[in-house]
Amino acid sequence: MVGLGRLGVPLLACLAARGLTVIGADLDPARVAAVAAGRSPIHEPGVEELLAAHGGRIGATCDTVAAVALSQVTFVVVATPSEADGQFSLRQVFGVCEDVGLALRSKVGFHLVVLTSTVMPGATGGEVRELLERVSGRRCGEDFGLCYSPEFVALGSVVHDLLHPDFVLIGESDPRSGEMLAGLYGRLCENAPPAARMSFVNAELAKLALNTFVTTKISFANMLAGLCEKLPGASVDTVTAAVGLDRRVGSRYLQGGAGYGGPCFPRDNAALAALAGRLGAQAFLAEATDRANRGEVERLAALVAARRAAGETVAILGLAYKPGTDVSEASQGLLLARALAGRNVPVIAWDPAALPSARAALDGTVRYAGSLAACIAAADVLVLSTPWPEIARLGGADLARAGSPRVLIDCWRLLDRPDIRAVVDYVALGLGPPAASR
Repeated sequence: MVGLGRLGVPLLACLAARGLTVIGADLDPARVAAVAAGRSPIHEPGVEELLAAHGGRIGATCDTVAAVALSQVTFVVVATPSEADGQFSLRQVFGVCEDVGLALRSKVGFHLVVLTSTVMPGATGGEVRELLERVSGRRCGEDFGLCYSPEFVALGSVVHDLLHPDFVLIGESDPRSGEMLAGLYGRLCENAPPAARMSFVNAELAKLALNTFVTTKISFANMLAGLCEKLPGASVDTVTAAVGLDRRVGSRYLQGGAGYGGPCFPRDNAALAALAGRLGAQAFLAEATDRANRGEVERLAALVAARRAAGETVAILGLAYKPGTDVSEASQGLLLARALAGRNVPVIAWDPAALPSARAALDGTVRYAGSLAACIAAADVLVLSTPWPEIARLGGADLARAGSPRVLIDCWRLLDRPDIRAVVDYVALGLGPPAASR
């Protein structure tokens, strides 16, 4: 497992839990030392327990060449950062492939290389395969196999998602390699998912297409939320619950609220649009989805401005892009905090996990609270941006104050309860004003 990050460590731990011997490789000695000691170097529920329970089958090293030499399958799970034009950088992938190729040069027997890092269509069968063949002196599909197999997991539930995927996507250099990887997933997964096996380019495009479709669905629900806010008596939850009952639509990711964020959705959407531009094709829907999502932050900021009096402080409750993770990348809470601070609005923020990453991104422009209660006490306008369980447990007494009530802008309708409405000026995304009585 080359790359002991947010996907590599959970995948390593899950494979070990299913009875396989796994070696983790990474250039970061601290990550290697943590895995070797049975500790998780990342924040992800369930991983620490798996590492501790199955450490006897787990090794860790900074020597990728040695790790490949001692194994039969190599997973390449390193970052492919987005470039300015929306496409993905292969710099780290190339570095790993150099080492893998060196190991394959003197290795006996068939070895399978699996690229899980998200790449642009054409990369796996092009530059990646060519580099592996050139360095190793071996032929792909004959002396070694190559597969492209990205994982569809959500941070905060990676272990569950790895063990219970909806399907397994495999782009294969040859049938033997595809069969070998499908068999490995058969041992890993607990729910016997179907395997979609195809060429590299189709798998690469399918990865981008799937995430772009999901972002389109999210943005559609957010559009409905905006409409409901203008219609007396309308509720986006009621509308999307009905729409989601149709099997052509489905209910997953059809919840109006704040926009999407995180390390995958925004950049996969942008990459699909960049691919279309490079090919001279059209991707109007992907481009429109991206614009709509960027507009969600401005919509929130305008709502805050309409409800905030001069000099009042705004609290951002949640900086992680979703509950259960410490990742704040492209989160609506972080982007809102940045937008408000840029307008000289006093902002204080709280999050149970994502403060370290958010501090680096916000660069001292906002204050941070050491507790949820302290964050609430310091603010006049509260924005519930991440539906953490800690926030869901709040009661009216936690939000009440003497004098004028606080404003609570609830992006997820998490606190839409009588005890809360009795003590705050409650504003929920996706809910219209009260309907006129008849």
